[in-house]
Amino acid sequence: MTEPVPVVDASFASPSPGLVCAHHHLYSALARWLPPLDPPPRGLLDALERRWWRLDVALTLDDLEWSAKLAALEALQAGCTAILDHHESPRAIEGSLDVLAAACAEVGVRVSCAYGVTDRHGPDGARAGLAENERFLRGGGRGMVGVHAAFTCADETLHAAAGLARDRGVGVHVHVAEDACDAAAADRLRELATDDWLLVHGVHLPDRHGMAGTIVHNPRSNAANHVGHARPTRFTNRVVLGTDGFDGDLRAEAAAAGPDGPRWLAAGWELVPEALGDVVVAGEHGLDVTVDGRVVLRDGRSTRVDEDEIRARARERAVALAARW
Repeated sequence: MTEPVPVVDASFASPSPGLVCAHHHLYSALARWLPPLDPPPRGLLDALERRWWRLDVALTLDDLEWSAKLAALEALQAGCTAILDHHESPRAIEGSLDVLAAACAEVGVRVSCAYGVTDRHGPDGARAGLAENERFLRGGGRGMVGVHAAFTCADETLHAAAGLARDRGVGVHVHVAEDACDAAAADRLRELATDDWLLVHGVHLPDRHGMAGTIVHNPRSNAANHVGHARPTRFTNRVVLGTDGFDGDLRAEAAAAGPDGPRWLAAGWELVPEALGDVVVAGEHGLDVTVDGRVVLRDGRSTRVDEDEIRARARERAVALAARW
C-alpha cells in the first residue's frame, strides 16, 4: 500500500517536513551586492557572459564559505532543510565542494554538491571539474556529478561526466535547454541520461524529448531571465522545484509554479527522503526548525551560527569580489 504524501502547510502553522530545493547555486548569494548590469541583459547568454561567468571566475574559496553560509541560512529560515547545489568556481576548483558542504553542515542544512563541468575554460578546466566531482564523491561526500550544460561541453566531456556518475553510482545534475541556445540538448544527452539525472529547467525541451531523469522547474528564475515557461505538465518525467540561486524560498517557488506547485514541492522528498524527518513549524517570532533531531532554528534565529557575522562577512567578500571582477 502506498504511503500518503505529506502535505505542506504553507504557513507552517502545523508541523511540516523540511522542504527540498532541488537546484540551487549557493555561490550566488554574493551577487546581491554587485552592481547591476547597465544596460540590462538582452537574454540569458548575455547575462551569463556579462555577470554570472564573470562572477564565477572571480570566486575564491573564502568567498564560497561565506556565500554558502548565507544562502543556507536563508534557505533554512524559509523552511528548506535540504539543498541540491550546482557549483562553478573555475579558479578555485579543488576543494570547493568540501567548502560548500562544510558551510551547510555548520548552519545545519543537508546538502548534495556537484561541480558543473564545462569546456568554457579549455580541456584542462573540464578535467579539473571532473576531478573535483570524483575527489569529493570518493571521499564520502554526498553529491552528484555536475555538468554546466550541453552547449558549453564537448561530446567527450559529456560522456566522461556520464561515465563518472555511473561509476560512482550517482546521477548527473545539469542545466538542460534553459534557453534557445541549448535547444539541442536532448539530442546530445538522450542516450546518456538515466533515471537518477536532474534535468534543470527544460524550457526549450520538446514535449517528447525522450530523456530519462527528473525535471527541475525554476519558474521565478525563468521569468526573471525571460527564457520562457517550461510547462512541465507536458512531460512524463517526475517534476520537482528548485530556485536556481534566486533564494531559498521554496514556498514562493511553488506559488509561482501555479496549481501543480504543491505537488511538485512534495516530490522533492523523493530526492532527499531524510528531510521528511525534519520538522518546520511557525514559532512566536519566526520558524522553529529541527534537522536530524537537532534544533537549528528557534523563532527564526539560528541556534548554531552568528547570523550577523555571516551577513557582514558575506558582504565584505562581495565588496572585495566586485573590486576585482
